[in-house]
Amino acid sequence: MKIAVILGTRPEIIKMAPVIRELERRNADFFILHTGQHYSYNLDRVFFERLKLPPSKYNLEVGSDSPAKQTAKILIGVEKVLQQESPDVVLVEGDTNSVLASALAAVKLHIKVGHVEAGLRSYDRNMPEEINRILTDHCSDYLFPPTEKAKAILRGEGIPEGRIFVTGNTIVDAIYQNLEIAREGGNTLDALNLKPKGYFVVTLHRQENVDNQARFTSILEGLDKVATSFHLPVIYPVHPRSRKRMHEFNLEPKNLTLIEPVDFLNFLQLESNARLILTDSGGVQEEACILNVPCVTLRDNTERPETLEVGANILAGASPDRILKHTRFMLSRENNWVNPFGDGKAGERIVEILTEVQSSMLDTRY
Repeated sequence: MKIAVILGTRPEIIKMAPVIRELERRNADFFILHTGQHYSYNLDRVFFERLKLPPSKYNLEVGSDSPAKQTAKILIGVEKVLQQESPDVVLVEGDTNSVLASALAAVKLHIKVGHVEAGLRSYDRNMPEEINRILTDHCSDYLFPPTEKAKAILRGEGIPEGRIFVTGNTIVDAIYQNLEIAREGGNTLDALNLKPKGYFVVTLHRQENVDNQARFTSILEGLDKVATSFHLPVIYPVHPRSRKRMHEFNLEPKNLTLIEPVDFLNFLQLESNARLILTDSGGVQEEACILNVPCVTLRDNTERPETLEVGANILAGASPDRILKHTRFMLSRENNWVNPFGDGKAGERIVEILTEVQSSMLDTRY
């Protein structure tokens, strides 16, 4: 069995890393294709090296563009590689344009598609990620939802039981595997003069938040209220998209500590030692839950409802008063929830399932 692992963004690299490591451990026949949706491979090379992953065999260098142009470029580039390599399975993870374009390219060539982290839904079709998730799920042959709740969503949409395999979420594997690597790489807290549990962390970059001037302004006001009410540093690694909108909207956060974006390993140190995290990122909601750090989500919905159900997370939207109120509420709760995303062996399960399913297909063919 030959497997194509297709990645487009750094969150995909992080979440697919456990699968790649398991493929390496088994000496499997696989290759990595990097679309370069957010960064060129040259910029991501250090990222691969720090996570101790093999380099990608193909680099499309797509870069930023309009959604249609970017998706089209990825579709054309991936199709060319798949025709050349003829893999048996294409593995994609998540909900980006790279995921949808790669799945479409594969299915048109009659190549099996495996979707890691399938079945997530925010039920907000204004989010481009929601469309990507739905379409990818419905053209995939092997769906790997992280939880039983995600499986139930897929079954409710008519996807056959035999295509669905609950594995847990590979982000659990990634955190367990990378915490030690992160500690070996130096102390991010010392560099920022921070003490464990003596600061908050913010991530804020989603299109629906930062491209809307009124909403972005309101959220920043809420974060300012948090900073002044609790007298703790609020560390905000500013995404390039957010930085650009701040300049365009003439926004100058007053009491936040704005820093340049940090890589996953340094951010993992920041997350694991934070007193609380405020975010609009789905992945960060998961990471906070796994690390037993309370989370306030700066959105009106989430495709990670499990975090709400176990008490690790709460939806605050964009209202300054709600952001402050929900921060205070989450700080009053005990951090004793049970991680709902699995035991850290999702990557192993995904590779095992693919091996078994593909072997049974060969057995029935001959």
